[in-house]
Amino acid sequence: MIRQLADEAATISLAQAVYGALPPDYSGWTILLSGELGAGKSTFARAFIRAAGHGGSVPSPTYTLVEPYDLPGGPIYHVDLYRISTEDELRYLGWSELDGGLRMVEWPQRAPGLTDEADLTIKLSYAGEARSAEILGLSKRGSGLIQKIN
Repeated sequence: MIRQLADEAATISLAQAVYGALPPDYSGWTILLSGELGAGKSTFARAFIRAAGHGGSVPSPTYTLVEPYDLPGGPIYHVDLYRISTEDELRYLGWSELDGGLRMVEWPQRAPGLTDEADLTIKLSYAGEARSAEILGLSKRGSGLIQKIN
C-alpha cells in the first residue's frame, strides 16, 4: 500500500490510523520505520505514541537508543538504531527484554535481521515537496492490519 502524504498533518493522520488498526493487545508487535533523514520517521513515531495515549513529550531516541512509554494498552518502545553499527549490538540494548511491548524501530536497515521478526514496515520517502509512505505487511497479522487502514 502506498499513501501520498501532502504534509505533516497527513503523516500524523497515517500514524493515528495505523495505531487505531492495532488489536487492543499489541504486545509483541514490531513496526519498522525507514527512510532518509527528514522523511518523517520521527513525526510518525511521535504521532503514533500520542495516539496510544502519551500526553508528554516524545524525544528522539537517537542518543538514548530506546525510549520506553508505559501506556494504557501496554508498553511501547521507540527504538532508534541510527548509531548501531552491527546487528550484534541489539543484545546490548536488551532487545529480547522488549518483547512484552510494541517495538517501533527507526533505521531498521542497521539490523537487517529485524525484517524476519517484524510485522510491518513503513518506508517514508520524499515525493517532491511532499512525502510518500509505502506500507508492507511482513507477517500475517501485519498484512491484516494493512487491510484495516485501507
